[in-house]
Amino acid sequence: MAIPITQAPPLAASRAARAPLRTFWGELPRALLLLAGLASLVYAASGDNFTLNILASSFLFAGLAGAWNIIGGLGGQFSLAHSVFFAVGAYTTANLYLKLGISPWLGLVPAFLLAAIVAVLVSWPVFRLRGPFFAIATMAFTEVALAIGNYAEWLTGGTRGLSIPFRLGLGNMIFRDRLSYALLMLAFCALTLIVVVAVHRSRLGYYLQAVRDNEQAARASGVNVLRVKLTGMAISAGLTGIGGGLFFMQVRVADPAALLSLFDFGVKFALIALIGGLGSLYGPVLGALVIIPLESWLRAELGGVVPGANLIALSLLLIAAALFMKHGIVGLGHSLAARLAGGRP
Repeated sequence: MAIPITQAPPLAASRAARAPLRTFWGELPRALLLLAGLASLVYAASGDNFTLNILASSFLFAGLAGAWNIIGGLGGQFSLAHSVFFAVGAYTTANLYLKLGISPWLGLVPAFLLAAIVAVLVSWPVFRLRGPFFAIATMAFTEVALAIGNYAEWLTGGTRGLSIPFRLGLGNMIFRDRLSYALLMLAFCALTLIVVVAVHRSRLGYYLQAVRDNEQAARASGVNVLRVKLTGMAISAGLTGIGGGLFFMQVRVADPAALLSLFDFGVKFALIALIGGLGSLYGPVLGALVIIPLESWLRAELGGVVPGANLIALSLLLIAAALFMKHGIVGLGHSLAARLAGGRP
């Protein structure tokens, strides 16, 4: 009985090893088509600063949710510590710019590397845990990072936070118009999406899925489970660090409580991926395009009427989506397509 189970991961891995380039290049046109559609949204919203702000936030969270999906969706490791990697990238980029005068464009590279290193160091012992215990451990790490951030004034500015002076210029990544920020976040979304496609269609992606589906069977088949998890986490955290750097340069002022917020960042990455379609290529993008504008609309319509009503409404919608759309927007689309085609969903 053990033979069929243990054969599955090597078959998946060998399939990826035989033609990783063919599968990546075969998927790339669809990814580029989606990105072209997002670019058309930016073009249609040119001149409308409110819409451009929402689009910029949507693209940013689409990229961040896509980065989380590498380890959370493909790897099955439900991490709640990604707000830490987000903050590491933000503070790395900001401090290099403020203290050493290094352009934020160059600061994104050490932001990626440092976030990946922190993720590996933290995940090495935590990956011994599984399921809800892993999620609780990562959540506890977020609280520890928040306490450290509040006291490390030389790095984070403490409870006062850090502030980036308003110096317009491409080299400073500071723009006057909202269109530039929308395009910048779209570029980040594009980078993340291409990396996700590359990982998904590579040997690493097949290994991550094998570990997610049956970790013991994958280990018995010769998969180095710890190395696969750490590699997936490093890539995921590095991309999240880049997103943190971009976010800080856009808002130009933030404190540890804002950057390390479990709901605003840590949990939201996972929620967007879940609503869009956990483990799918394009689910995080679709989830962000639904959740972020909806959240903004609820805040504008309900937030001023009854305090907290927008959060209650959003929570109820998310619960309903989790109950009736178990495979997210992508899964719902596949089900509807199957019904229309006359087949079984």
